[in-house]
Amino acid sequence: MRIGLTVLPEHRRDEATRIWRAVEELGFDSGWTFDHLGWRTLVDGPWYGAVPTLSLAALVTERIEIGPFVVSPNVRSPVPFARDVLALDELSRGRFTAALGAGTPRGYDTEVLGLPRPASRLARFEEFTVLLDRLLTEERVTHHGEYYTAVEARSAPGCVQRPRVPFVLAADGPRTVDLAARLGEGWVTTGSAHDDLEPWWRGLADLCAAYDEARARAGHDPSSGRRILDSDGAPVYALSSAGLFDDVVGRAGELGFTDVVAAWPRREGVFAGDEDVLTRVSVPSSPSRTSSGR
Repeated sequence: MRIGLTVLPEHRRDEATRIWRAVEELGFDSGWTFDHLGWRTLVDGPWYGAVPTLSLAALVTERIEIGPFVVSPNVRSPVPFARDVLALDELSRGRFTAALGAGTPRGYDTEVLGLPRPASRLARFEEFTVLLDRLLTEERVTHHGEYYTAVEARSAPGCVQRPRVPFVLAADGPRTVDLAARLGEGWVTTGSAHDDLEPWWRGLADLCAAYDEARARAGHDPSSGRRILDSDGAPVYALSSAGLFDDVVGRAGELGFTDVVAAWPRREGVFAGDEDVLTRVSVPSSPSRTSSGR
């Protein structure tokens, strides 16, 4: 089981540097950040861009995987984002993973841009993903689709990771699960919305079964592919205590997840918690695990 942390893009440089280094020094496997223009109750607070945030993360760490949670067509277009991917893969020396999602139909990202609702979020997401794949693997790409256009788009120098960075696709429903199984090297889910933990776990079990079936329909081994549980979707903050988090990791493993990700504790509000809990959760040992400089 690989364990990761999500660091919201709300910190000034020195604090962000401390946190990203701590993610690595504490022995975690991956670090992610939200790719939104603003997010829920934090929309009026400090909020920085995901790409610069991940650039900093790439430069102040050496081992952990980094990536956005998650890139969506609500705020990104494949052609310019492909250039961001190339840069982040280079800056991280091949540690970047692209987590992609369809985007929510409503919320601050769509409101601030005044975006009309697409005819089909799923069709837009599929075109986004297929075009991004081409942009990262072909030298020149021309594409005239329903949602995107590219004319002789270049891809030099290509990704550090070959043939391109991995794609993990976010999916919480049957149609997006099918798309994730077909087009992604892995799957990310927050599960279905529930007020209590047990119904949430039952919903996750159903989603895992649906993903197995979708992988089989796509001609893949159902047991293959990466499966990432984003515990931010749980009705209880997973890092409220070390015991709760260890239970989440154990139950996720029983469902076949390869990764569990939780949010770095914040001082107040959403994801409020104590950073000390990070030294008590069960992650692989690290020489610097108890001396992160906090």
